[in-house]
Amino acid sequence: VLEGFWSDVELLPDGGLLQHADAAEWDAWWAEQGLDESFVVGWQQSWRGVLVALLATVLVLAATWTWGVPWASARIAQHMPEAIEQRIGQESLAQLERLFLAPSQLPAAQQAALQARWQAMVQRAHPAGDAPAHTLSFRASVRLGPNALALPGGQIVVTDQLVVLLQDRPEVLMGVIGHELGHVRHRDGMDMLVRSTFISALVGVVFGDMGGFVAAVPAALLTQAYSRDAERRADLRAAELLHANGVSPAVMTTLFERLRARQPRSGEGEEQELLPIAIGSHPADAERVRFFQGWSPEVR
Repeated sequence: VLEGFWSDVELLPDGGLLQHADAAEWDAWWAEQGLDESFVVGWQQSWRGVLVALLATVLVLAATWTWGVPWASARIAQHMPEAIEQRIGQESLAQLERLFLAPSQLPAAQQAALQARWQAMVQRAHPAGDAPAHTLSFRASVRLGPNALALPGGQIVVTDQLVVLLQDRPEVLMGVIGHELGHVRHRDGMDMLVRSTFISALVGVVFGDMGGFVAAVPAALLTQAYSRDAERRADLRAAELLHANGVSPAVMTTLFERLRARQPRSGEGEEQELLPIAIGSHPADAERVRFFQGWSPEVR
């Protein structure tokens, strides 16, 4: 009976329907009966109500992103099963190798010497054997340049370019790796990836399909940044590791001086290099230099 033309439908107490083809006539009859719209309908028909709802939605979303997502991502990262985190780290490294990383060109003897030096420093800094589980590897990367990064699951990658930059200052290189070990210890990489791909991460944990999550890893690593607190905390771990090995944390100033010297000066028309993952999001160089120069075991 004129199906599709009925514009208003009301349920009667017994579940029956009352239909009318003329919406304007129906509204007039409704008003004559002294009947009021429900609160929800009235709110939807009020531009003030819609505006208030819109503003409330924006505020809730902003609060969720500012406080809710960081809070939730930190807890998800800290409670992520190690097996899942290691799988994410392995697949993340594989994706980075396809996009930015190439096999290391460093001589095998040099890589072995650096690995031995690093393991000795870790053992001295963690005599109780409580160092975070991790794997150190070297890769070449023209695009990333002098760099080091920590992936979920304890994967620490150092570029050949960083080794060359600090060839004569291996203790500084060890400090950089110590910084990355700090990120591994606090699972900062997992936290950053969960935060940047929050929905995909939840789907992966619940349903076991981490394809979309892992696919976003390279972009996340290049565009996201650790929090300043996480970076300062990692700097603290680097300082502690150096100190435990009889090295003054002040040696880290060499890193900033050499990285600064590599940056093209304004006006030279050179294309700005991609900021290193491990360096670009850190607190200002001057702040970090002051930290390393002023650090002591008594002042933490």
